[in-house]
Amino acid sequence: MRPIQMVDLLGQYNKIQKEIDQAVLDVVRSTAYINGPEVKSFQEEMEKYLDVKHVIPCANGTDALQLTMMALGLEPGDEVITASFTYVATAEVIALLKLTPVLVDVDPITFNIDVDAVKKAITPKTKAIVPVHLFGQCADMAPLMELAKAHKLYVIEDAAQAIGAKYTAPDGTIRSAGCMGHFGGTSFFPSKNLGCYGDGGAIFTNDDALAKRTRMIANHGQSVRYYHDEIGVNSRLDSIQAAILRIKLRHLDSYIAARQKAADAYDKAFAECDVLITPVRAKNSTHVFHQYTLQTKGISRDEIVQFLTDKGIPAMIYYPVPLHLQKAYTDDRYKEGMFPVTEKLCNTVFSLPMHTELDVEQQQIIIDTVLEFASVKN
Repeated sequence: MRPIQMVDLLGQYNKIQKEIDQAVLDVVRSTAYINGPEVKSFQEEMEKYLDVKHVIPCANGTDALQLTMMALGLEPGDEVITASFTYVATAEVIALLKLTPVLVDVDPITFNIDVDAVKKAITPKTKAIVPVHLFGQCADMAPLMELAKAHKLYVIEDAAQAIGAKYTAPDGTIRSAGCMGHFGGTSFFPSKNLGCYGDGGAIFTNDDALAKRTRMIANHGQSVRYYHDEIGVNSRLDSIQAAILRIKLRHLDSYIAARQKAADAYDKAFAECDVLITPVRAKNSTHVFHQYTLQTKGISRDEIVQFLTDKGIPAMIYYPVPLHLQKAYTDDRYKEGMFPVTEKLCNTVFSLPMHTELDVEQQQIIIDTVLEFASVKN
């Protein structure tokens, strides 16, 4: 049996090796390494897949968020609301641009941003909301968009963990994660559901003017070569990564289906386990399971993670420390106990191996080992 891994990138590559190798070699021979035709083709194919007007490839997911905030003209001191239970990059770019991150709690069921908490956090200085589509399913976008409209706020979706997820609005409209707000951003980090073999990211928008400005900022602030209209950055997806992503995009739906099948097996196995809480699927969103995240109940999360590790089964904690208690984001506005849901999650969640190559034998070993620990502690 193959070793059990959190993500099996080699196993996935082996199935598409001929396509990948040829595509990479074609780019190398073309010498069109930067802004080559593969980038344009990937952009167009991604636009079609997401049913969004503009896809703007960039260097990574963090850049995607930074570029959107620059394109919106947010200024130092402007407040941007986001969740405390997320990866640091979401708040990092807010702080980097001298904006003020305003952290709020999350919903205890979906772990996504709490709409009521967002509403309470809005002040005259608030300019934007950044909902994170955590672990693979969409935040509740309809009320967030209504709230943003009422207060004239921008919405920037962090879709780094949810490419391929679909959200159903109250009127029945179905939209892709990252394509409902003024902007969406994603990461193509190798472990993502749609991952390249290095760094990569993209921005999504249906706004022509915002798309034009974002492209300019991402290209050193120039719309015409050597004529720089404003301060910009250098952020682009290279041709080799684009070629790889074009191939993997064609497989994305099957990758998602494989993850969902594995999640269903986990759900069934743990359904009667009193000390574990399985992930809840939101009624208005599909779940693409970037992570399969369990919550412990009455047992030690750290002990079960160590038990699995000792048995050769990787398990990860996303995330052990909430943003409002991180040293880098120390602020008099926040203190321990302010966000009880987030703090509880940081002490109780852990994620099991989840990827497209997870076979029945491997998954059964993982399940049996988890249940072995649970039976001893129950």
